[in-house]
Amino acid sequence: MGSNLPISPVPSIPEIRLHTAGPASGLWRLAGRREADPAPYWAYPWAGGAVLARYLLDRPEIVVGRRVLDLGAGSGLVAIAAAKAGAAAVTAVDIDANAIAAIGLNAAINGVDIVARAADIIEDPLPEIDLLVVGDLFYDPTLALRVMAFLRRCQASGIEVLIGDPERAHLPQGELSRIATHIVADFGGGTGGAAPAGVFALFGNG
Repeated sequence: MGSNLPISPVPSIPEIRLHTAGPASGLWRLAGRREADPAPYWAYPWAGGAVLARYLLDRPEIVVGRRVLDLGAGSGLVAIAAAKAGAAAVTAVDIDANAIAAIGLNAAINGVDIVARAADIIEDPLPEIDLLVVGDLFYDPTLALRVMAFLRRCQASGIEVLIGDPERAHLPQGELSRIATHIVADFGGGTGGAAPAGVFALFGNG
């Protein structure tokens, strides 16, 4: 995987470098073309993850000494930012085994330690963490409902929740409060150009 995806700094987040897909990566051959194969979301910078990464790097006091979990971690961008900002322990979870492999490579090139797991934990018992970070998981209506139910459970148990999103269609803004905005790269816009994205907390969080 690493030889096909060149290493480059993340736009607007020069502190972090990632293996990123380009025109010659042959990514879709690597990921598989079967309908059941998950799309390789982990190979690109998405605005929700980018805005969270920028936010955590700029405000390390949010993560210093805390246990952090990155849900739907993709490339591991947010998890890497949390580790660089001083988190005590960082776990990255994604349903795609290719994402987990990418997270391992990306953590290594950034010199951080991250525990990466291929799993869907949304219906599981709550993890023993202090902070849950969620970037760009509101692109699908069914997934958005499942994610919000999990986030509410986390918040009710005392886990702080931060969401990064460029206000995609299924982001439940009526349940969230915006705490920051940054202009970041967004592959999800279809052009790979810059887009405004927000960091949000659940109402009642903090």
